Amino acid sequence: MRSKHSRRKKKDILLGTLIWLSAIVTVLVLVGILGYILINGLPHMTLSFLTSTYSAAKGGDKGILPMIINTLYIIILSLLFSTPIGIGSAIYLTQYARQGRLVKAIRFATEVLSGIPSVLFGLFGYAVFVVLFQLKLSILSGSLTMMICILPTIIRTTEESLLAVPNTYKEGALALGAGKLRVTMGIVLPCAMSGVLTGIILAMGRIVGETAALLFTVGVSGNSMPKGNNIFEALFGHVLEQGNTLALHLYNSAMNGKDPVSVPFATAAALLILIFVLNRLAGYLSKRLKK
Repeated sequence: MRSKHSRRKKKDILLGTLIWLSAIVTVLVLVGILGYILINGLPHMTLSFLTSTYSAAKGGDKGILPMIINTLYIIILSLLFSTPIGIGSAIYLTQYARQGRLVKAIRFATEVLSGIPSVLFGLFGYAVFVVLFQLKLSILSGSLTMMICILPTIIRTTEESLLAVPNTYKEGALALGAGKLRVTMGIVLPCAMSGVLTGIILAMGRIVGETAALLFTVGVSGNSMPKGNNIFEALFGHVLEQGNTLALHLYNSAMNGKDPVSVPFATAAALLILIFVLNRLAGYLSKRLKK
């Protein structure tokens, strides 16, 4: 008995050591990547770099303000298109649809879509939105393509959140005479809102870091600021123009060989800070909704 107990104890110690080592290696890799980018990028991320435009000429400005604006455009438009569709699909699959072949087919389709490489989404977006619908290379084409990319993430996370709500909540509300729609929108969905926001945060992270899908649909020459005779033209007219995002600009700047090395590093640091700010903002909204 003692020998078995000692062997189990040794196995527990070995397993615990491996778990701790895995955690330490993961943290060290993350800290190393973030530290390397921030150490090389933050010294060059000046106020003029964040507030000026970009010029491909060697002596021109190397600012990223248009890229920041284009990135925010694509984030907002993609989420506006995909969030209602994704949440509506998840509500239908979990609350209204009969759990049969149709639901299984839809879930299988979302799982397949989540595993498709983003370059294929880019080719599809180019063929459909750019060529077929004649939207040309534009922020709108890129946003519609990203809508398809992030739909599986929003649908699956929302589904899991809705299924995690206890059935007693729904049964109690139905017993009090509440209708199906009121129970779903007034009880089930608010209880699952933190999980829904988690899916939106994950989708937002993919939008910010996407390059392949946007390379085919947005273009890489959209480095100008929104222009127009009034605010309406400046905001909505820019949607139909090319819009180089931060991730695309980082790739182009690192590969073209014309910009100093400091430009891609500073762009990468700005990209990390933007992701952090957006995640913190979404987390704050999630806490407010929980209260």
